[in-house]
Amino acid sequence: MTDKPIFDFEAVFEPDDYLYFYESVLTEDKTKRQIDFLVKELELNKPVRILDLACGHGRHANLLAKLGHSVTGVDITSSFLEIAKKNAKQRGVNVKYIHEDMRKISFTEEFDRVISLFTSFGYFEDEENFKVLRNAARALKPGGLFCLDITNHDVILSHFLPYTIKEKGDDLMIDRNTFDSVTGRMYTKRIVIRDGKRKDKPFFIRHYTPGEIRDLLSKAGFGIYKMYGDWNANPITSDSGRMIIIAKKEK
Repeated sequence: MTDKPIFDFEAVFEPDDYLYFYESVLTEDKTKRQIDFLVKELELNKPVRILDLACGHGRHANLLAKLGHSVTGVDITSSFLEIAKKNAKQRGVNVKYIHEDMRKISFTEEFDRVISLFTSFGYFEDEENFKVLRNAARALKPGGLFCLDITNHDVILSHFLPYTIKEKGDDLMIDRNTFDSVTGRMYTKRIVIRDGKRKDKPFFIRHYTPGEIRDLLSKAGFGIYKMYGDWNANPITSDSGRMIIIAKKEK
C-alpha cells in the first residue's frame, strides 16, 4: 500500500451522489430508532448541549434539536451543511452548524454529550484519528458521555467482500475493496456511474478492533461505559455489524 493513501473527501461526500445511493439506508424511520437509542443510552432526559462530529446533512442533529437539546454540528462538507440548515428551518429548529475539520475543533468543556455516528471516524492517519478522539474529550464537560458508532472490525474480516455493487435504476456505485491487515485500513476504489458518466471516488477507513478502540479512548481520557453491537442495544459479538460505544469522560 502507498504510504499516503488517497481519500477524495470532496468526491466521496458529494451530496447528490451520496444521498442518492444511500437513500435506502438513511431513512427517517432508521434515524428515529437511532435517536431513541441515543435518548436512552446517553440519558437525554433533560435538555443538554450536544456536539455532533461529522454531522453530515443533519439527520441526527435536527431531530435532537427538535427534542429540546442545544445542538452544534460540525462537518467538513459545506454542501451537506446547507442541506442540514434547510432541513432545520423546515423543522422549526435552531442548530449551530460549523464548517470545520473535526481534527481542528477547539471546544473546551462546552458540551454534555458528543456523538460521532455512521462510521464518521477512521478517515485519517492513526495519530490524526486519535486527535479526533482527544478533541471530543476536550469538548466534553467532566463526566460527559460520548457515543461512537463505527463498523465492527471482526465482521469486516469475517465477511470481507472484494467488491460490492449498489444498483439504482441504470446507475451503479461499485466499490472495489482491499484490506491491509498491517495498517487496519480498508481501501476502496469507488466508481459511480450515473447517466452514463463515470466518477472515481477513492477513500479508506481505519477499522479498529474493540481492544484498539478501548485503548485509544482510554488514552484520550475516556472510560468505556457500554459497548453494543447494534442499535437495538444487543451486546457486541464477532458477528455484530456495528460497534457502538458509550464512553464517559473521566473527571
